[in-house]
Order: sequence, then structure tokens, then C-alpha cells
Amino acid sequence: MDLDRSPLALPFPDMPPIDGVTLRVARAGYKAWDRADLTFAELTEGTALAGVFTRNVCCSTEVDMGREQVKAGRARALVVNAGNSNAFTGYRGREAVVQIMEQVAENFGCSREEVLVSSTGVIGVPLPRDKARNGVAAVLKADEASWEEAALTIGTTDTFAKGATTSAMVGETRVTLNGIIKGSGMIAPDMATMLGYIFTDAAVEPAFLQQCLSTASAVTFNCITVDSDTSTSDTVMTFATGKAGNAPLSSFEDPGADAFMAALGDICRQLAHLVVRDGEGAQKFIAVNVEGAVSEESARRVGLAVANSPLVKTAIAGGDANWGRVVMAVGKAGEPADRDRLGIAFGGTWAAREGLPLADYDEAPVARHLEGREIDITVDLGLGEGRATVWTCDLTHGYIAINADYRS
Repeated sequence: MDLDRSPLALPFPDMPPIDGVTLRVARAGYKAWDRADLTFAELTEGTALAGVFTRNVCCSTEVDMGREQVKAGRARALVVNAGNSNAFTGYRGREAVVQIMEQVAENFGCSREEVLVSSTGVIGVPLPRDKARNGVAAVLKADEASWEEAALTIGTTDTFAKGATTSAMVGETRVTLNGIIKGSGMIAPDMATMLGYIFTDAAVEPAFLQQCLSTASAVTFNCITVDSDTSTSDTVMTFATGKAGNAPLSSFEDPGADAFMAALGDICRQLAHLVVRDGEGAQKFIAVNVEGAVSEESARRVGLAVANSPLVKTAIAGGDANWGRVVMAVGKAGEPADRDRLGIAFGGTWAAREGLPLADYDEAPVARHLEGREIDITVDLGLGEGRATVWTCDLTHGYIAINADYRS
């Protein structure tokens, strides 16, 4: 399937090396495509590990095993297969994952539990063990790859490589964080909603790394949606090699912990936005800002009701300033709301306040705003101090075309 590059795509950033991380890619041939489809990350011994995973009950073996591996908190290698999700494949799928883990573990002389595996693609087809074996053998001998090559390799219906980088001062030490991610469809908040991998040279204890990732995910990856569907394979992992040499972070009481948390939150937000920008068929990037809710979580749920509404998303696709559809979505959210306090705005122009359309409402600036690529919707519930932002994209004919043809 040849897909045009998303009009919302951003250029791949210049990403520095991360000490303790070596990337390689190879072609296993999981699909009939002429491209690399197996990504490998070699991690220095003792690398700390954290992860968040889908809550979809039909999840893959990779997710089941990953949840257990994260509890141990250490990683030596990562293998990502693209083109076959290996989900809903029973014991045959599990055997393929174990084979990959044992093959890599034997090469590095580590335990198989330190080898993390992710797969993405078509559901219901067992990962071919012969292709997996040959792919791993090839990638272990491959030359070092760039961050952009690794990002391209983990993609499926993605139209551009997605990566982000940032840094922070932890005490007197500058630490670097790099992340790559894939995701375009089957994207809805349920942690996680894509395959994403963040690498840092910071020294961070596993338990604290997990706390930081879970906190950052709640306001980034858990606040995006393309189509309200949560994948069977969704995974976000963070690996901390400790090579920067800072005093290891174990709690927010440690000097520099707040700076590291801010940097991790920043890179998670960048990556989450990139996924929405590559939403299948997307032409517009939409931020739904909810304020005046009874709590932050309530604001998030209202934002998701708006962001997941096909009526709202198609109106935005057509440039239609139909704010009544936003009112509808707020009302169906199941959260505290008062019709007579509600306000709706597009691009900073209020269409309704306190439950009534404004007498002097001018739709012209709203129409101009909706002609752009980046759309802002604000909902004021007028009930409390809770606020949240949810990011989504419009719903176009392109989404239907991509998903009607996905397996071919």
C-alpha cells in the first residue's frame, strides 16, 4: 500500500547518539514489501526499563510478556517486528516470541527476560518463526543504523518517520532523551496507543523511571485519539542506560529529578503529537481544550467525547463551523455539565457562552480558522477548575480508503 506523506508531517529532527544504545535494522520479510521491517536496539548492561501497555484484553503475547519483564526493571536488547502484530495467535505466537528472546539472549550472554519484543501489523497471523530467526540473525550482523532508519522500520501505515529529542540538566550533568514512535490508526487512549521507545543516558532507578513514564503518559499518550480504537499491541517503553554519569535518580527528592520529569513529559508530548499528525487520512491537527470541569479527569473525558465524535471530526474536515456538534458531544460524555453554563469557541472566537449563542457571533473568523491545518476547539463547562487538552485529527475519506485496503 503506497501512502502519500501526511500534510501535517514534521521533518525528522537531528538526534544525537545516546551512549549505551546501538541501533540496527534488517529485513525479515514479514510482508511483501521491499524495506527493512525488523528494528534492533542493543542496550548496555544494567539499562533500566519502564513500560506502559494497552489494556485491550485481546492483547498480544509481546504485551503479556512485556508487562512481566518491566517488573524486573532491566533490559539488554529490544526487537521490534513490523508487518505482523502476532496478536490473537495462541501458543504459536508465544513460541515465536520466546524463540526471538532466546536467540538474542544467547548472542549477548544475558537472560531472555532482558530481551524485549514488540510486534505490529495484521492481527491473527502467527509470526513466522523462520522469518523471525533469519531476521534476527541478519540484524545482529547489520551495520549501525540511524535514528531515522529505526523510526522508518517500525512503521506500518505511517507516512513519515517520527522522532523527537530533548535534554535536561540533572545536577551538574546534561542528560539526553531520544524517542521514536509509530502510529497512524487504531489510536485511542488506553495506554498505550502505539509503539514508542524512549532512550536516555540518564541514570534512573527502574521504579522511579516507571513512575515518571506513567505520569507523563497520562497527559500525553493517554490524551490522543485518531479513531477511538485501542490496539492489541500498544506499547511505550523507556530505557535509561546510566551512561551520562549523574547520581542515579530514585525519587522526586533527588536534585534534577524535576528537570528529568519535565524532559520526559516534553518528549512524550512531542511523540504523541506526531502520531496524531499522521492519523490515517488526516488533513487537520485538532486540539480540544476543556476548562471549567469539576476535575482534570472529568475534563479529559469530555475532551475525548468531543475528539472521538465522527460528527465533530467530519465537520472539521469539511470546514463547517457547526458548534452544535460540540455541544452534542459534551452532553453525551457522561460527565458533569450544565447546559446553561456551557461555552464553545473555535480558534479563540466564542460562538456560545453560558448556554446561548452570542448575539454578535461572527462566523467569518471561525471559517478562516477552519481553513487551516491546526484547529483549536475550546469548551468551557463553567463548573470548576478542572482542565485538560486532548489531541485528535479530522475524519476524511482517506481513513476509509486506508483501512478498507489494510491487509492487501
